[in-house]
Amino acid sequence: MTTSRKGLRASTPILLAGVLAGVFAAGCTSAPKQPPEPVAPQPQPAAPTTTVPLEPPRPVYAGPWEDPSNPLYQRTIYFDYDTAEIKPEYLPVLRTHARYLGTNTGVKATLEGNTDERGTREYNLALGDQRAESVRRLMIADGVPPNQLSTLSYGEERPANPGHSEQAWRLNRRVVIQY
Repeated sequence: MTTSRKGLRASTPILLAGVLAGVFAAGCTSAPKQPPEPVAPQPQPAAPTTTVPLEPPRPVYAGPWEDPSNPLYQRTIYFDYDTAEIKPEYLPVLRTHARYLGTNTGVKATLEGNTDERGTREYNLALGDQRAESVRRLMIADGVPPNQLSTLSYGEERPANPGHSEQAWRLNRRVVIQY
């Protein structure tokens, strides 16, 4: 059987329409799709709020030794060159601290011994320890329980004044009472 080109051209649109109708009909035979379940809107996180304090934050009060008008504010005991002997002018200061520690048994103090830069590192550590121990012995004699006091020597490692003069060295030979 021979078909002419003219006949093929005329039947092509009909054939194409039939194929499309079949595809369309096949696509319609499936079960209707269920509409998607509604999704509840997710709550958006609230934007962070910031509040401005009415007044600046106050520093935490650690104790009376922070008050310049309190006798406990003076916490540094100075020493002469190459000695651990406590000068008589510092006895009232040490007795004030001893009374405070004796009545406040929950408070502990560290006695930090320091020296100037002259001498070897080992010698200065030993001298700083001797100075801290002499302060400790005096405070224990004035009634402070030994478990409230500890000693620590920095030797020349923490100078109060980094200078290299007699005035700087005088400030570095000390024991600091740290609460």
